[in-house]
Amino acid sequence: MSLVRLNIKGISYSQTQNGAYALILNEVEGDRKLPIVIGAFEAQSIAIALEKEIRPPRPLTHDLFKNFADRFDIVVKQVIIHKLVDGVFYSSLICERDKIEEIIDARTSDAIALALRFQAPIFTYKNILDKAGIYLKVNPKKDDEQEDSILVDDLVAEELESAFQETYKGKSIEELHSLLDEAVANEDYEAAAKIRDEISKR
Repeated sequence: MSLVRLNIKGISYSQTQNGAYALILNEVEGDRKLPIVIGAFEAQSIAIALEKEIRPPRPLTHDLFKNFADRFDIVVKQVIIHKLVDGVFYSSLICERDKIEEIIDARTSDAIALALRFQAPIFTYKNILDKAGIYLKVNPKKDDEQEDSILVDDLVAEELESAFQETYKGKSIEELHSLLDEAVANEDYEAAAKIRDEISKR
């Protein structure tokens, strides 16, 4: 399976999912966007890493991981979003120490927060982008401004909301409750927030 490189396009606040944000990844050689629901803490951590001028007074969790890795000569070489199951993305950190490569499982939001701190490239497989990638109708006059902006405008947010709603649309209430229990048990609060809001809408 061929890998597709992604860049971070921006972060959008979810109007329908309380406390949730959408991280938008953009394929480097194409127009598709990959929206991923993340929590508020992870959104803040990614935003701080994107804004080089913002320095928190004390290290955030991802900063601590970076400092720890630096101290022990561990480098995150790349991040791969390798699986998509029931709307949940699974990622791996490809790390290296003493020329020995290790693969570590990670939540996608954490993996991207770390990729930014290590200046590591982000990839996904073509079949995942084919399945979950969307085209956003962005105002071309605003496009240049958005490249330098962390927050994505309302038009993009609306497109994302409609894309998120499709994920669990075909599930029954029983299936949604089962998925919610599973997400909470796995501490996947990103997915839990999406499922909970879909249940509330029903």
